[in-house]
Amino acid sequence: MIGQILASLFAPGTLGLIFIGVVLGIIFGAIPGLSASTGIALMLPLTFVLSPTSALAFLGGLFVGGYSGGLISAILIGVPGTPASVATVYDGYPLTRKGQATRALSVGIICSALSTFLSVLVAMLFCPPLARIAVNFGPWEQFSLCFTAIILVVTISKGNMFNGLISAFLGMLFATVGSAPLDGAMRFTFGNYSLYGGINVLAVMMGIFAMTSLVGNFARDDMDCPEVDTKGIKGFGVTLADMAKHAVLYLKSFFIGLWIGFLPGMGGGLSNIVAYVQAKSSSKTPEEFGKGCIEGVIASESANNASVGGAIIPMIALGIPGDACTAMLLSGLMIQGIEAGPLLMTNSKALVYAFFLSLLLSTVITFLLQFFGMRSFPYILRIPTHYLYAAIFAICYIGVYSNSMSLFTCLLMIGFCVIGFILAMGDMSSAPFILGFILGPMLETNLRKGLTYTTQGFLPFITRPVSGVLLLVAVCSLFWPFIRDRRAAKKAGKTVAEVQMEDAKNND
Repeated sequence: MIGQILASLFAPGTLGLIFIGVVLGIIFGAIPGLSASTGIALMLPLTFVLSPTSALAFLGGLFVGGYSGGLISAILIGVPGTPASVATVYDGYPLTRKGQATRALSVGIICSALSTFLSVLVAMLFCPPLARIAVNFGPWEQFSLCFTAIILVVTISKGNMFNGLISAFLGMLFATVGSAPLDGAMRFTFGNYSLYGGINVLAVMMGIFAMTSLVGNFARDDMDCPEVDTKGIKGFGVTLADMAKHAVLYLKSFFIGLWIGFLPGMGGGLSNIVAYVQAKSSSKTPEEFGKGCIEGVIASESANNASVGGAIIPMIALGIPGDACTAMLLSGLMIQGIEAGPLLMTNSKALVYAFFLSLLLSTVITFLLQFFGMRSFPYILRIPTHYLYAAIFAICYIGVYSNSMSLFTCLLMIGFCVIGFILAMGDMSSAPFILGFILGPMLETNLRKGLTYTTQGFLPFITRPVSGVLLLVAVCSLFWPFIRDRRAAKKAGKTVAEVQMEDAKNND
């Protein structure tokens, strides 16, 4: 099997696809307003004609390159290319203004590559035993697992938790369109034959991520990047001794990112902030943070890229996406006709390990391209966005149409673009919507199976140990924000509403 995996992975065509994926990922990650998830959504239609191994290798290159590319604009122009690089701005950009751009870039690139590589190795180690446990789950445990994943995403959603619940419910509602599981009854099709097979997953991904992001940037006239000061970009700017001096900080940030990445729906967008705050609070010189402290760059870039492997673990072992990018990768599996879940490690073991190895190879390619090509970064940021965005719009329409050969799917994409704007206007995160849409069919199928397989109704969902514990975790997660606010209000002598208002201001 190993020989077969290596032969398919190191074939010239597959290697070329990985390289192209990494380059495109770096570009999408570096340009503010775009992201790795946007890039993967945009390139999904190109995978139709590829083999499963080549498709996942290409998307894996985009995934790794996109996560690492965000540090480029964060450090050089003070604008994060992706949400995973927000904390990198705090000290990366001040270092650039001090003329230490090379040092900041070098440290960020090394921490990114090392964290991605190690986290993927951890995923390779933990996915098989976790999948062996999960394959013994019945429909009761599978339902509780999906339900808990959605609730965990809702509880950390931007803004009011009720907004997250509404967003997740809308995603599950759209997932019910088409034929019902088990009995095949048609629902919410309104006599439209194009909806009999359900809503096209590509139309949802393109509309919610790619189209909403691009149209939003057009509407805000947010299409120009600040000028890049290239004076500080020379040499390599870092030594092995510099990196060894911060080994403890790196390891703490790595494990923070790995754990947060494992939790469904959290990913690098949260891990880099948590790691940065932890680094500042444990530093002997916290007053230097925000003024050009290299420890801030190490903490942020170590954590956000460690979440790559963390997010891969539930995706491969359980069929639950860890973040928006892994949700896109699950869509790529669905396009190839491969069912994600605990049986993936059993039925498609060669494909899974080929994907892991492609991520490791993508990490090496990303490191080499970034480390030896950092003087070319300013040219990436100078790409005229009005040309770039116009090309992306065209690719969106061509990709969606080529998937179904139907203009109706293009209209669906536009409709979900509008829905994406409505979610944004209502201060609702798109993460619960996407997770609800992807996990909705699994949730419903396992609920109906669980009720069918026994005469005890809903009781087995509570009495079976694993299912009961998972539901308990979901309920505790749902009510914890209320308990936390009440305790904080009691401690501060304020009302719950005042504490909630302060939290909202801090989140903004």
